[in-house]
Amino acid sequence: MSFDTVVGQAALTTTLKNAVKSGKLAHAYLFCGPRGVGKTTCARIFAKAINCQNPTADGEACNECESCQSFNEQRSLNIFELDAASNNSVEHIKTLMEQTRIPPQLGKYKVFIIDEVHMLSTAAFNAFLKTLEEPPAHVIFILATTEKHKILPTILSRCQIYDFERMTVQNTIEHLKGVAEKEGISYEEEALAVIAEKADGGMRDALSIFDQAASFCQGNITYQKVIEDLNVLDSENYFRIVDLSLENKVSEVMVLLNDIINKGFDGGLLVQGLAKHVRNVMMAKDPQTLSLLEVSEQARQRYQEQAKKAPLPFLYSALRVMNQCDINYRQSSNKRLLVELTLIEVAQLTQPDDSAGSGRKPRRLKSLFKHLIQQTQPEVKAAPQVAAAERANLNQSAQSNQSTRNNLNNRSTLNNQSNQNTQSSQSPQKPSLKVSSLGLSWNNLRQQSRQKMQILPGTQGIEEKNVTEEEQFSQEDLELQWMSMCNRMPQKLYGIASRMKNMNPQIKAFPAVEVVVPNEIVKTEMENIQGSILSTLRLYLHNVKLTLALRVAERQEQAKILTRREQFEEMERQNPSIKKLCEAFDLELA
Repeated sequence: MSFDTVVGQAALTTTLKNAVKSGKLAHAYLFCGPRGVGKTTCARIFAKAINCQNPTADGEACNECESCQSFNEQRSLNIFELDAASNNSVEHIKTLMEQTRIPPQLGKYKVFIIDEVHMLSTAAFNAFLKTLEEPPAHVIFILATTEKHKILPTILSRCQIYDFERMTVQNTIEHLKGVAEKEGISYEEEALAVIAEKADGGMRDALSIFDQAASFCQGNITYQKVIEDLNVLDSENYFRIVDLSLENKVSEVMVLLNDIINKGFDGGLLVQGLAKHVRNVMMAKDPQTLSLLEVSEQARQRYQEQAKKAPLPFLYSALRVMNQCDINYRQSSNKRLLVELTLIEVAQLTQPDDSAGSGRKPRRLKSLFKHLIQQTQPEVKAAPQVAAAERANLNQSAQSNQSTRNNLNNRSTLNNQSNQNTQSSQSPQKPSLKVSSLGLSWNNLRQQSRQKMQILPGTQGIEEKNVTEEEQFSQEDLELQWMSMCNRMPQKLYGIASRMKNMNPQIKAFPAVEVVVPNEIVKTEMENIQGSILSTLRLYLHNVKLTLALRVAERQEQAKILTRREQFEEMERQNPSIKKLCEAFDLELA
């Protein structure tokens, strides 16, 4: 009936009353906000106040004049309501626009209230836009919507926009108290708090639930009857679960969970409600965040009491665990087991780290080699001569395994070197070897093996002392080892390695090898690592007398670099079958 009866929208109602008092009215208003917060109610009250012949000093309608009485009796010809959800076509809007041409018979303005305006079609919006741009002086539009983002920007820019807020729990409780007192209904404040939380910020929903609860309770609204009627899980269960979890009483938590599920409550809703409860407990720990609790005063005190007992790390961890459960709940095939595991983990969060079955992440295992080194280090200090013997044995064993590792990385198998290593491995009986006693690890051995296979500048002469053969090798062997060497070169030599792959080393006078390079720059780069290249070739070709010479190609020796098209044409010339294949499948060079 009046602006004063609107709950929780003090700023908006004050603005509208001031507009009525001053007479400075816009031609279009947009009321937007969530459901059940009073948008349509405010539109009707505002429309009545606009046409009131004797408004009060504070901008309210008098409810006594002919205009107010006709409105209250729903016979006013100056106020039109249109539900855009069911009248959203162009024809409906055109019919409404025709009525705007008729001036009001009683009062100053014709007010058109369009509810759920976002449901209008695009064509209807465009038809409405022309009238909204140039409305008659006696027309005022009041639009109401729950989804402002669906309205065209051209419509929004021509309206005064009022955003309605959600109802707070405390405002809802106070309004329900007033309704209960007027209706002569007794109540418990905790019961009204349950109704307000169930309404989720909508006053219309709160009044509907209140009416339902009043019928069920027969005029005496109690907490137990309300949660029974609304099938709401008692918040006492959440307080008990948190208390039992802080005491690590897993068995009692499982029994309580079974009772809750047997009453027909879903496990996923239990986890969601418990997560909300833990969040409220965390908010109650700090006076600055206490205002974020949308609960009754009695519940606020209970949250504060439990917050004193619950440590903050426990609350953080519990929220993270339950959030993960909520994410996985829909995909789980055994939902009850998932809820049980979640509550077990929550109930064990405060257990000491060394307790059995604490539900915490397993500790990291220490390195096995590190453990062995710690055990055997005293023996090395007590018997240095034994350690020296073992070190010598390790060198011999590493040499015996060298050819095996090389065979895994090379394309060819070096049979002669394998025979030599086999003979060296058949040495007299040696004491048992512990790699850890020497402070070595498999990573070190791999690194040593890798160093022998890589080409690094400045390492010439290192491998020659292990090469004593003067074996014969063919041009094919030379090309194979040359390509293998290029593939093993380190990343920092990637550029020169790519160029070396295109070179073709030749045996001039055995065992002299010559490599023709394209220019002086490449030759200079190869000369920097020439010693390493020579050492590698001697090692893998088993010839210590092998020599390497670098020569810049003559002009007539320099081959022309063909494009992809030229390479393809050369292939077609050498092999006519390629041309037939392209014609048969209608292929083209990309």
